[in-house]
Amino acid sequence: MHCHRESNWAWAFWQERSTLDTDSIIQLRQPTMQILSSMKEWVTPIKPYLRWLILGGTLFFLLHTLRQHWQEVTTIQIEGWGWGLLAAALLVTLAAHVWAGWVWGWILEELGYDALGGWSISAYLKTNIAKYLPGNVWHFYGRVMAAKSVGVPLEGAAVSVVMEPLLMAIAALVIAFASNQRLNIGLQLMGLGVGLALVHPRVMNPLLSKIAAAKRKLASTYSESSTRSSSADSSATTPIDLPVDWTSDAASPSSALSASHASSPTSHQKPVFLKKYPILPLIGELIFLVLRGAGFIGAVIALHSVEWADVLPLLSAFSVAWMLGLVVPGAPGGIGVFEATVLALLNNSVPPGPLLGAVAFYRLVNTLAEAIGAGLAWSGDRLSTQT
Repeated sequence: MHCHRESNWAWAFWQERSTLDTDSIIQLRQPTMQILSSMKEWVTPIKPYLRWLILGGTLFFLLHTLRQHWQEVTTIQIEGWGWGLLAAALLVTLAAHVWAGWVWGWILEELGYDALGGWSISAYLKTNIAKYLPGNVWHFYGRVMAAKSVGVPLEGAAVSVVMEPLLMAIAALVIAFASNQRLNIGLQLMGLGVGLALVHPRVMNPLLSKIAAAKRKLASTYSESSTRSSSADSSATTPIDLPVDWTSDAASPSSALSASHASSPTSHQKPVFLKKYPILPLIGELIFLVLRGAGFIGAVIALHSVEWADVLPLLSAFSVAWMLGLVVPGAPGGIGVFEATVLALLNNSVPPGPLLGAVAFYRLVNTLAEAIGAGLAWSGDRLSTQT
């Protein structure tokens, strides 16, 4: 009896403690939600102008640097071997984009979908050029549509295009940290840790489960509304003689839509989840960044002699600049952000004139590589359809 009273007392104390904790949490949550709401109201009006502010600021910095060192830029002369290095940088950069398409196929395979290497490379190259369109999302949209066209569900395609830049950003942080570009070690380690945790199955799979549950709820709501509208239409309409009996449930357009939705493969498809930690795609993105960095270093060497001791700092600075161009909003293809970051990080390592020239040539080399890759992919698809 004594033990029973103690247990009842403990249970009552725990319930009171839980109630107090809940009330305190609610009291703390209300001002937090008010602050977030006021911040959203403040940010929403300026959000359309934010990308133009970022782009304008980076372009101003680039123009200001060019105005200060334009005389050094005009004295740059590229010799025969320099043009050879630029051509090699073009080939290496093209190979990097081809490799990235293959790695995207690996990401789809990690999610449980069969993706042929040739198809993923072709789809990647054809859509990658769209990143220069305003919004900086159209290349992702194109890949989602390309994946859907070969039977990959929308959820799997969307997760693949989210994981790809995330793994690229992680790879850039790893290279930057490993090659001595440690501007803020604490911030880099925190970003690296968050990125590595986000792609872990124990973190990613619960998020994917919540997304799938929300989709099922939305589909159920849509099916119920379609059924109600179908029954209302059938009760309000007088049957007439038609070649097809539209009054029957089987022939009703809304019922047919509901039936097709219920019996479609997508309604019973297997859930999207990571089978294991994406080590192989992460290694693939590391190789992608090294290839891209090699192309950039080739452009720098074409205009200025570089010692072996400077190779790692160049690769590190490129990785940081490329990552910022990837994650900063409002910069299609990282234009402006990448160039400004490279100039800021390498200002003391490479003279401003050759550095400006190398940045400009590398942007040209990368754009040409993407255009050539898209052209080759389109040509390959046309030849395959003709044969």
